[in-house]
Amino acid sequence: MKDWNKIFEIETEADFERIALEVFAFQYENCAIYRKYVDLLGKSAVNHYTEIPFLPIEFFKSQEIISQPKTGNETLFLSSGTEMIGRSKHFVSAISIYEESFLRAYHLLFGKPTEQVILALLPNYIEQGNSSLVYMVKELIAATKNELSSFLLNDYQEVEKRYKQAISYGKEVVIFGVSYALLDLAEQKMNLSKAKIIETGGMKGRRKELLKAELHTELCLGLGVDFVSSEYGMTELLSQAYSLKNGVFVSPPWMKILFRDVYDPLTLISEEKSGGINVIDLANIYSCSFIQTQDLGRKTPDGFILEGRIDLADIRGCNLMVE
Repeated sequence: MKDWNKIFEIETEADFERIALEVFAFQYENCAIYRKYVDLLGKSAVNHYTEIPFLPIEFFKSQEIISQPKTGNETLFLSSGTEMIGRSKHFVSAISIYEESFLRAYHLLFGKPTEQVILALLPNYIEQGNSSLVYMVKELIAATKNELSSFLLNDYQEVEKRYKQAISYGKEVVIFGVSYALLDLAEQKMNLSKAKIIETGGMKGRRKELLKAELHTELCLGLGVDFVSSEYGMTELLSQAYSLKNGVFVSPPWMKILFRDVYDPLTLISEEKSGGINVIDLANIYSCSFIQTQDLGRKTPDGFILEGRIDLADIRGCNLMVE
């Protein structure tokens, strides 16, 4: 599929519908694992994107999900984890698509990096390597063209120093951080009231897991900010959704969040009630754009809310393709 740029030109529901069906046809033809899964479901003939089968995300751990022949030049992203066998693997054939996706989404919601100083507290991701999140934030830092922007790991005094300098220069400050690192920062009781805080989720075994509302309350108190934003992304996706002040996540035009019945994962629900999250990410052109995640959420009039993880880790759909 050579004309991938058109996914970033989506403006209407009709545009999304048309391109989603084109991407499905392309991936059904070119991704062997996805085609096998669709055929086992008997769902190869679809007329609307809501009829497209969603591949359980677990397949990224055991299979190579790729929709064109490997050349050896792919960028490999790995999920966080302690052992390779338990880490999802995403082979990205065209890194330029990922870059276009995250730069456009960030610009839509947080503004121009050139007007910002971006600081990052993502120690565990850097330690493990091959992180799509680190790649994204590294490129956003570079886009600021400001020497104050940087990964700072655990140097919290340096965070405060660079924050104050940036504010004195009239720059907006954005701080990306994994949950436990932001909590560590909040315990320093610094006044970072003019910063935008974007938490990327996960205690990574370093702290007790908290509900998102509890986490954000602690961060607001410790950092002196009115609200904390969140990033909803994962190794298996090349696009991200973000929450702003009201905690509701919004997606870029080429990404759509649908919800399925937790007890019947092949059935979508349209009401505003809790369900498993299915993601259509059209930036995933050369892997799979239709992903059934293990996350739980609920649709709202303006977007969606995250509600945690589904207890049953192995979704029933996976049993169709036990090797």
